[in-house]
Amino acid sequence: MTIMAKTKRSRQMIVRPSPLRQATGILQLGMLRLRCAIGRSGVAALKREGDGASPIGIFPLRRVLYRPDNGLRPRTRLPIAPIARDDGWCDAPTDRNYNRGIRHPYPASAERLWRDDHLYDVILVLGHNDRPRLRGRGSAIFMHLARPGSLPTEGCIALARRDLEHLLRWLRPGDRVRISRR
Repeated sequence: MTIMAKTKRSRQMIVRPSPLRQATGILQLGMLRLRCAIGRSGVAALKREGDGASPIGIFPLRRVLYRPDNGLRPRTRLPIAPIARDDGWCDAPTDRNYNRGIRHPYPASAERLWRDDHLYDVILVLGHNDRPRLRGRGSAIFMHLARPGSLPTEGCIALARRDLEHLLRWLRPGDRVRISRR
């Protein structure tokens, strides 16, 4: 009975900015510590669309999306689905599908998930500003692949591919990420 209770409890990853560089962070899950990139503006308690900050708060892990043409399907216990060439994510605050997945072509502003730079080949969708969705409070906050040199993001958390894939093996439904100042 005690073992069952332990396995059903959610775990929390913690992402903190590095004291050395504003847009660099450390992700920790138990004893696992990984270098990550965060928003170019650091972290912010009051996230706004386009501010370049990673939002402070505790967010559920919604699902994993991956590009089926570029690498193997990531191993994870989280819900997972392939990305199609026409998949996107609406970032237009006045649109009815703000901060939701959409299909291109789309009449409002929306990111393409199938990207030439391959940053979104593996995406962990975070439950930021999705229940409820508030206009202008930030959209498309993901954990995704890092640029070479771990350059800053527009507000997401980015990891090296091997680190993100390793992390996904350990995550399970109910786990969360906490983004904090310290």
